[in-house]
Amino acid sequence: MQQHDLPTTLGALRASRFAERLAPERDLKEEIRSNLICKLERNETLFPGVTGYEDTVIPQIVNAILSRHNFILLGLRGQAKTKIARLLTRLLDPAMPYIAGCEIRDHPFSPICKRCRDLFDELGDESPIAWLRPEERYVEKLATPDVTIADMIGDIDPIKAARTGRDISNELTIHYGLVPRANRSIFAINELPDLAGKVQVGLFNVMQEGDVQIKGYPIRLPLDVLLVFTANPEDYTARGKIITPLKDRIGSEIRTHYPQTVQHGMAITEQEAWFSRRSPIAVQVPPFMREVVEQVAFLAREDKRVDKRSGVSQRLPISAMENLVSNAERRALLTKENEAVPRILDLYAALPSITGKLELEYEGELKGGETVAREIIRSAVGKVFSSYLDGVNLRQVVQWFELGGTLRLDERMPASEMVRQLEGIQNLFEFTGKLGLGESESDAMRASAAEFILEGLYAHKRISRNEEQAFTATERPARNERPEEEFRRGFEQRRGPGGGRRNLN
Repeated sequence: MQQHDLPTTLGALRASRFAERLAPERDLKEEIRSNLICKLERNETLFPGVTGYEDTVIPQIVNAILSRHNFILLGLRGQAKTKIARLLTRLLDPAMPYIAGCEIRDHPFSPICKRCRDLFDELGDESPIAWLRPEERYVEKLATPDVTIADMIGDIDPIKAARTGRDISNELTIHYGLVPRANRSIFAINELPDLAGKVQVGLFNVMQEGDVQIKGYPIRLPLDVLLVFTANPEDYTARGKIITPLKDRIGSEIRTHYPQTVQHGMAITEQEAWFSRRSPIAVQVPPFMREVVEQVAFLAREDKRVDKRSGVSQRLPISAMENLVSNAERRALLTKENEAVPRILDLYAALPSITGKLELEYEGELKGGETVAREIIRSAVGKVFSSYLDGVNLRQVVQWFELGGTLRLDERMPASEMVRQLEGIQNLFEFTGKLGLGESESDAMRASAAEFILEGLYAHKRISRNEEQAFTATERPARNERPEEEFRRGFEQRRGPGGGRRNLN
């Protein structure tokens, strides 16, 4: 139904089919619950764009809604908590009537504010009705320590009293806060522990009894609101905490998590990263490069030098991928090429999008963020390299370097020039087929694949690379020197089992 077909007066609304949906027993939580049941029966996607939560987080959210609970999403940064809260509007009715001009979106059949009650006494069935879309029924507040109880609940407005000539004790002089203005809507509070304790206390009545009191007025506002909170579990004891009585009133505590598989992470990055950019350059990202970018985030979350309490946001691979593509695009523009294919060198050029998202422990701080990030990239390349080329005999490529071959690559090098240099390495391009490339691939794609193979050999310490991006043979110990373990074995042989010197002749 179009907006102009909706009833515009109270009398017309009573006579319309919408009257059934406004029954007293069908409050906001019942509305969301009934719409959720319909979606479940039709097997619809509940939270489009949220990947990896199908078997963990989403079933818990469904249970909370079916139970009519206010709930909290608890998880580290970059785990789609706010996105999920905003997608809850998909469970609201397509249009909701309220009394036109009402600050707290009063129910047409049971108004709770004095202004609407007076309006009904004056106009009756001719009282004007307005309509809200689902996205207009979502109110979000970022909790900060400076938020006051007046901001959340409301306060006396002396200016309104002076302008209208009313006594300051009159209910019409109240300025409503965010919670009353979210009446019949979803109210989300991000980073709940940052909210001052006394403000958290002000939410008690809203959650348990469904009403608020403003400045001690003997006024009861039975609000109809679904409260959704988000928080970082570490903030319980860091910047602030959720007071126990409020935590006890939250119906469900739902733990979010980072992608559990690389494939889930790649799907999220593919969805969120900015690829559809206007450019004269055609950009193509090879699958192995997508995996490397995602592995950087996975390995960073496991690295002991990275603070686990802070976490590694999914924004890291998204930002890294965007920067990676931009560096390849820049090179293509400078070299007058029509196609840009990111290389491993481009990922190192994207370090600014990685280092800023890593909160380091003491050991990591000693090494420095850039050094830690470079080592994580190297490990990520090594892991992806093994998944594609495990068991493949690359001895001839390694031998080329052992015989004195040296190759210096530059991120600004045109693809054709890079391929020409790489073709000097015996049989190197025979292995690019293992990465899913065909013989008809462009120079840009072949250059990216061949460089990935060399970087993988470097990650596994089969060849060396210096700070100038020059690949060389791995340095071997001199003949009169032995590695530590070999030296220890030889020493034990000379000493013998009893500790005395043994004649080896």
